Amino acid sequence: MGDHDPGELLTVGKITGCYGIKGWVKVHSYTDPQENFLKYGGWVIRRREGPGPIDFDAGKRHGKGLVAHIRGVDDRTTAESYQGLEVAVPAGSLPALEEGDFYWHQLEGLEVWCGTDDGDVLLGTVDYLIETGANDVLVVKASARSIDERERLIPYLPGDVVRRVDLEAGRIEVDWFPDE
Repeated sequence: MGDHDPGELLTVGKITGCYGIKGWVKVHSYTDPQENFLKYGGWVIRRREGPGPIDFDAGKRHGKGLVAHIRGVDDRTTAESYQGLEVAVPAGSLPALEEGDFYWHQLEGLEVWCGTDDGDVLLGTVDYLIETGANDVLVVKASARSIDERERLIPYLPGDVVRRVDLEAGRIEVDWFPDE
């Protein structure tokens, strides 16, 4: 589970519209900081008929997002055909993180356990994460073996709420009361 498959594709952003008339597009980047999107290379566009390569030969910060130029696209009409599509990169091309840091996609699907006086209790599995500005939040959905059917929003605060992330075991241990 630890090292991800280099062939696995991870979505890093979405093309939300056109910018100007010369093949530039607006990009909503899912990376933090946003500019990291431009550093990856090896981009893949997710189309209905399957993923295909796309290359950005220029890009910059613009307002709250990014604008980028698609190589070989020099008119607005062609650029418009990319609107609404997600952009991914091969997992293997992401830079290695510091010990104790994780990419969101590594946390999705992990079981969330909390220790109680009566032993460990399964709260559910991480469905996805949301960025709130202050900190990221784990959206934990009930699973077949979880204590109840509730969805929980648990702040992703390593060393505080999040005691341990164990990718090998597929679990996150949290300090969180089951009834919160």
